[in-house]
Amino acid sequence: MTNVLKNCFTFAPPFNSSATDFFSFRLTYTKMTTKQRYKHIIEWFKANKPIAETELSHSNPYELLIAVILSAQCTDKRVNMTTPRLFANFPTPEVLAASSQEEVFDYIRSISYPNNKAKHLVGMARKLVENFGSVVPDDVDLLQTLPGVGRKTANVIASVIFDKPAMAVDTHVFRVSERIGLTTNSKNPLQTERELVKNIPAELIPIAHHWLILHGRYVCVARKPKCEECGIAQWCRAYNGSYCYSRLIIL
Repeated sequence: MTNVLKNCFTFAPPFNSSATDFFSFRLTYTKMTTKQRYKHIIEWFKANKPIAETELSHSNPYELLIAVILSAQCTDKRVNMTTPRLFANFPTPEVLAASSQEEVFDYIRSISYPNNKAKHLVGMARKLVENFGSVVPDDVDLLQTLPGVGRKTANVIASVIFDKPAMAVDTHVFRVSERIGLTTNSKNPLQTERELVKNIPAELIPIAHHWLILHGRYVCVARKPKCEECGIAQWCRAYNGSYCYSRLIIL
């Protein structure tokens, strides 16, 4: 067996290792439509991951909004280490609004980009108090008027807090969606968001967001995906096709 074929087999489904069986599966696989792939993958997640939630610790919408702003280009683990003390000292939007950037910075100095995020948090709180009566809005467009809140953050709040069909696309969702074949040649998060929203039933979008994030965080990791542990490998475009060819190129 050639090295190329061996490398293909490492990413092929776990069946009889003969070349005939391998290429027979590949031939069958290529006939799968995007609609079929969505159907199988959604059904697997529904059956095997019925509970999927954000890993950011929070007890109310205000706290989640802070946590999501802090999580930009930072791990949830680091954010969760930082927020207890922050929440304790700034328990309401009013208290945070009355503080200064320098004061908030001391609480989040271990977070990535602490200066900008401290500025955003104070600005967010002030606008929340002045424009929204200290209540986190449930509208994606209104949420984006708050300092530090982009479309991804707004979609997280809308889906997690208000259970709206808003698909937040972070690096995990963007990467996993393209790799497994839910999107094709998506150029940016907005394109990915639109494709996912078009193909996933509206009532499942809030949990589907977490399915993809957690799958990307723990299984379909960026550099070395754990394909042997993946429950959706048999429907994954990369596992069964293009990823094998990408291995062929770099050998």
